[in-house]
Parts: sequence; C-alpha cells; structure tokens
Amino acid sequence: MPGPFSSTGTTDVVVIGAGPNGLACAARLAQKGRRVTLLEAEPEPGGGARALPDIAPGWPSPALAHLVRHIDPRVEAAMDLSRHGLDWMAADLPTTVLSPQGHLTLRGDQAEGADAAAWAALHRRLMSFAAALEPFRQMPPPRLAASGNAWGQLARNALGLRKLGATEFREFLRLILINAHDVAQDELTDPRLRAALCFDATLGAWAGPRSPNTLILYLDRLAGQIAGGKAALGLPRDGLPGLARAMARAAQASGVTLRTNARVARIEIANDRVAGLVLTDGTAISAPLVVSAIGPKPTLLNLVGPRHLDAGMTTRLRHQKSRGGAAKLHLALSDLPDFGTDPKARLILAEDEHAVETAFNPVKYGEVPDAPVMEIVLPSAFTGGQAPAAPHVLSAIVQFAPHAPRAGEDTARAAMLAACLARLERAAPGIGKLIVKADLLMPYDIERKFGMAGGNWHHGELSVEQMLFLRPLPQLSRYATPVSGLWLTGAGTHPGGMSGAAGWNAAEAILEAGA
Repeated sequence: MPGPFSSTGTTDVVVIGAGPNGLACAARLAQKGRRVTLLEAEPEPGGGARALPDIAPGWPSPALAHLVRHIDPRVEAAMDLSRHGLDWMAADLPTTVLSPQGHLTLRGDQAEGADAAAWAALHRRLMSFAAALEPFRQMPPPRLAASGNAWGQLARNALGLRKLGATEFREFLRLILINAHDVAQDELTDPRLRAALCFDATLGAWAGPRSPNTLILYLDRLAGQIAGGKAALGLPRDGLPGLARAMARAAQASGVTLRTNARVARIEIANDRVAGLVLTDGTAISAPLVVSAIGPKPTLLNLVGPRHLDAGMTTRLRHQKSRGGAAKLHLALSDLPDFGTDPKARLILAEDEHAVETAFNPVKYGEVPDAPVMEIVLPSAFTGGQAPAAPHVLSAIVQFAPHAPRAGEDTARAAMLAACLARLERAAPGIGKLIVKADLLMPYDIERKFGMAGGNWHHGELSVEQMLFLRPLPQLSRYATPVSGLWLTGAGTHPGGMSGAAGWNAAEAILEAGA
C-alpha cells in the first residue's frame, strides 16, 4: 500500500497526457484563469502525433497518425496555431486508389472515370448528412436528468437535421445504421470508388465493410472534416509532430506548465475525491482537479483502481470494447518508390470493396491477412527527402491486424510484415530493394508503446453503441467520473479523434460545472 500522500507541489488543475486533446483542454482551462500543469510521460508532447525515434540514422518517421484529417475550428482559432508555427506542406490532399486495373484519383466530390457523376451525387449527399451531424460533435452530451443550455443546443441541432427535408431526413435515418459495403454496391459501379468508401468507413475500426453500422463511422469522419475546413487531409510542415509542437507552444503561451518525462504512477483519492497524483519518480503534486487524456480504461482501472469504483462501473469498463485492428508500418527507403502515380497524395492500396472485407475476415479469428489493405503517405516526397543521401520514408496504416494473434506476437508480427512487403512489391515493383530498414507496430506494440487499451487508436472502439453521447460509456459521457474532481478527455471521449474537440468539450464541461 502507498504511504500517506505528501505533496511537493500544487496547482489548480493537472492534465495527464499531452496529445492534441490534452493540449487543447489544458489551453482552454488556462485561458480561463486556471493554473494548469500538463504532464507528458514521453520526452516530447503529441501522443499519437509525436515523432518516433529515427528508424534508421537520419530517417525520422511519424509515430501513428501521419495526416491531419481535421482540427476543431474552436481550437485552431483560440489557440492561434498559425502564430505558433502551424504551417502546411499540403492541404486538401488528393486520394489515389491503387489498383491493377489502373489508378483512380479523388478530390472531395470530384472523381475520374465513368462513375464520376454517381460519386459526386453520393459524396454531396453524405456531406449534407455529415454537416447536420457536425454540431453534435461540438457540444458536451446533455445531462439526461436536468434542463439547461445543453438541452437547448441539442434541440437546435436536432432541428438542423429536420432542415434536411422529409425525403433526405428519411434517407439519413436509413443510412446511419447501414453498412458501407451495401451503400458502395447500391450507389457505385467502379470497384475503386467502392474501395475508397469501404476503406475510409472502416479505417481504424474493428469492423469490415459488411459489419453493421459502418456508414455512420464514415459520416462521423466527414463531419469532422466539415468542421476543420482546410485542414481536412492536410500534411503540416514537419508532419504531425509539427502540429503537436505548435499546440504545445500555444498551450504554454496560454500559461500552461508543460512537464515532459513525467509519467503518472497513481491518482491520489482522499475522502472520495481527488487529492492529486504521484509520478513514477515519487514526485507528488496536489490538485483539486485532475483531467486525464490517456484513455478511460488506463485512467480508471490503473491510475485510480477498482477499489475507488463501484463493482458495476469496474465491470462495464473491463467489458468496454477496445480491440485494435490497425498496424503502423514505417519504411526507411534509399530512394522514392514508384507507385505509378503522383507520390504527393494519400494512397489507398485496396483495389475493391472485397479486398477490404477479405483483409478483415482472418483478423476476427486472430490470424494475419494474406493481403492487407493500406493507407500510404510518403512525407519525404513533399520535401525531397528528410535525411542525407536522398532517403525517403514510407508511412502506412495497415488494415487489418490481430490484437491477440493465435500464433504468438513475434510470429504474427513477422508474418504481417512479410504480407505488407509482398503487397507493396506488387504495387510498386522494386520497392523491396530500396528498403534500408522496416519497422512494424502491431496493435499489442501500440498498446505498450502508447498506452492505448487493446492497441485501439481511439482509446476504445468507435462503434454505434460507443460513440457520440454514449462515449465511452453512458455513465461517463459528460467527461466527469464517479470520483469527485476527476475528469476524462481524449480520443476515448465524445466525439473522439485527434481534432482537439474532445479536449475543448471537456474543458467547457468543467467550466460549466464550476469545478
């Protein structure tokens, strides 16, 4: 048992985890006059947006995320990120689907080929539905047993859905619970467009295109892009670490005290409320308010502990679905690989909707797919190489990967890497000869390295029963926990993602509660 809590420092608020949501939450609270200490376990802030140590000398690589899909506009404006160094190497990146039948490039609702009109019509319809959903992302969930401004805002947002009109509203209700595979087959004939829709609907999810409710995952992603505007599918200068550094500078300019290499060992509870926390080096910090951005499960089950929670909450947390299905591949290359298309694009390696589903099927049973599908970015193509002697970096999110492989972790990792390299060789012949070093993070590696439960990038699966106002659990959906003074934020809370929206919403909920 730990000894009596004796603090060596005090502050108004401690935020645990300097990912984008932790940075946004800390900055907002500091702007409102709170003394905020932000703790980051790693040497650099950023969470999944930080840089990994070079995979080979002189070859830096993005850790997990390698593109900015959106930044919450409240966060971007209030933190004045451009003034603190956020700049873009590319914005509104095109998406190119790589296929043996010929590559196809998309730019929003613009597509090539005979299916261009069908894609434009579908994309515009889905964007209108996403626009109606977007305001729900920018509000804390309302209290079910109370009245007030949140209910008024909810009513206004619901009215926005009705403004779609009777026909479109009925179509919205039909589509939000349908699977992406059926929509792709109903609306599109080009297999490459079907691949793009199905891949994006399941990116980062433990679900294949035929899994129920996958279209709402796609709408949720589009809703964030509407909010982010120009940042949708953007590549910041210096990659995602450039975004993290800009947010960190902005938070510090707001008055936040940022401490790196500060890993939390436990949150101290006294008389059923937060008293502060203790770091792994023994440093104790007193604070009446602690906000954790590292995920609901590690926060409540590990840093707080079941003895401070009722049995029902502990059971629900342990049963919350958090299976990681994505791996991250980094390749250090001696030259730029030739995919037969402009490398300054987001590349999807999935020739049709069946390829996406086929990649998911074996993973459900703890096995490695023979032909994984991928989202590929060549960040060094935008800079002409990031290290001496014209080197290049390939960064790929690989779908799908088993989080609990039957064959054992090392065997599965080796098989997955071999399957990835074989798939890449078919798409870019000769790439194997360019590889200086390869590094693959499986879901279980991601869990250990980044503390994400199950290796899930969202700190809990994005599924219809675990998203929006049900995220992460109905009892925790307003960011407050059963422990007085302890709050949650991060990708594991509403609305998820790395846009900073969850951090901003949590700060607003804290301020509204007068905590």
